[in-house]
Amino acid sequence: MKTKTPDRIELAKALEKELNYKRFIHTMGVAATASCMAMRWGADAQKAELAGLLHDCAKNLDLRKMLKICEDARVQVSEIERTSEALLHSKAGAVLAQTRYGVEDPEILGAIRCHTTGRPGMTLLEKILFIADYMEPGRDVAEDLPEVRRLAFTDLDACLLRILEDNDALVRTSEELCQLKNFLMIDSGMFEETVEFLKSRFFHPYEGGEGILTKSHIAAYVMLAKKALAAGDYAEAE
Repeated sequence: MKTKTPDRIELAKALEKELNYKRFIHTMGVAATASCMAMRWGADAQKAELAGLLHDCAKNLDLRKMLKICEDARVQVSEIERTSEALLHSKAGAVLAQTRYGVEDPEILGAIRCHTTGRPGMTLLEKILFIADYMEPGRDVAEDLPEVRRLAFTDLDACLLRILEDNDALVRTSEELCQLKNFLMIDSGMFEETVEFLKSRFFHPYEGGEGILTKSHIAAYVMLAKKALAAGDYAEAE
C-alpha cells in the first residue's frame, strides 16, 4: 500500500518560509545529494529527496519547543539530548515531518530521526541521509571531505567509518555514535581497534543500547581468539 507523501514543490515553499536562508540552502543541498546517492545505491530517490528536505525541519526551533514536541509525541529523550538542540532536532524533526508535513512512511521518518547520531544496523536510506547531511556541496569545513565524497559513491560503510573517525571527540560524547562506530569496525574486521576503542571510553551504567556495546566487546574478543587459533597461537587465543 502506497503511503501519502507531501508535494515536493509545496514542501520546498513551506520550508523556505520556516527555515532561515542558510538552513534552507543547506536543506536543498542535502536533498539533492541524498537523491543522487539513492540513484547510485539503488534506493528510492524520491524518499531520499523527501528525507533530505525534512531532515532539519525542526532545526530553527529553540530547545524548549523541541522538548515539548517530543514529550507530546511520547518520544524518549536522553539526558544529553535534553541539553542539546544539535542532537534533539532529529527526533523533533521526525515528529514534525509526520504531524505537520504529513509524512507517513516509517523509512523516511526513521532516516530523519537518526540522521545526526546514526545507529547500529542502519537502513540504506538512513546511511544515505546521514552521509548527505555531512557532505552536501555547501559543507566546506569538515576533515577529509574529498575522500568522504569519493567513498559516498564507492563504499557506504567505509564512508560512515571515515566520518566517525574524523569526528572522534563528538563520537565519544554520544552513545548512539559509539554504537555505530563499534558496529562498523566489527563488520570491517577491525577487532583490535574495537577493543581499544571500548577500553578508551567510560560508559555509564545506563548506556549500552540494550547490551549492544557489551555484545560488541564480546564479539571482538571472540573474533580475535578465532584469528589467533587460525594462526596456531593457542596461548593468545586463551
